[in-house]
Amino acid sequence: MAHRNWLTAGAFCVAIVLAATFSALKPSSADGQAMMLPVDPTPLVAVTGSGGHSFSIEIADTSEEREAGLMFRKNMADDHGMLFVFDRPGEVNFWMKNTPLPLDLVFIGQDGRIKAIKRGEPESEAIISPGQPVNFVLELKAGTAARDGLKDGDLLRHPVIAKASGAGSN
Repeated sequence: MAHRNWLTAGAFCVAIVLAATFSALKPSSADGQAMMLPVDPTPLVAVTGSGGHSFSIEIADTSEEREAGLMFRKNMADDHGMLFVFDRPGEVNFWMKNTPLPLDLVFIGQDGRIKAIKRGEPESEAIISPGQPVNFVLELKAGTAARDGLKDGDLLRHPVIAKASGAGSN
């Protein structure tokens, strides 16, 4: 009987360790901590009327990563952003709950063209939507889009965007 209790206790301990290990591997903001994704080695380039502007980006391409986004992030470099990648074009809705940074939300079509640029107010639960189907959303520090001259119709280049458009590498 004692042997079975030791086996049960041992199995239970192993289960706890495995659960803790695997939960630590998943990006999560449930604990109030900002999710930090790896910076993609290839910069995203915005081709605007005033020239090209490069951004280092984190790519959120799973539902868990898209859900957490930049929540709880208190600061971010001016040339940094997060690119949200969706499997297919569709209407998307964002909000800024638990996001203390004011943001520019750049809504991007499958072809890599900017469809709309919206402002996100910190901690707001107001829905932010482009009003048309998009494949990507680039979140930047508020004011970055205006500072760099990003406008509707401008082209954004990155291998992830090129793959969605069927153009290969941009």
